[in-house]
Amino acid sequence: MVSAFDEARGLGVVRADDGSTYPFHCTALADGTRNVALGARVVFSVAAGHGGRYEARGITTLGTS
Repeated sequence: MVSAFDEARGLGVVRADDGSTYPFHCTALADGTRNVALGARVVFSVAAGHGGRYEARGITTLGTS
């Protein structure tokens, strides 16, 4: 689920089912859009990003909750 998103900066946070949170940049949205709704249900993969921190990638929106 998308738990935070700053449209102006293109940065957000997704929360996995286990409660872990991962930051993402809007370029990680698989459909090519630059915006995602707060609360949207998503599936994503996790990969090491800049500085070794894990981030969400390949984010696909399933809908809103």
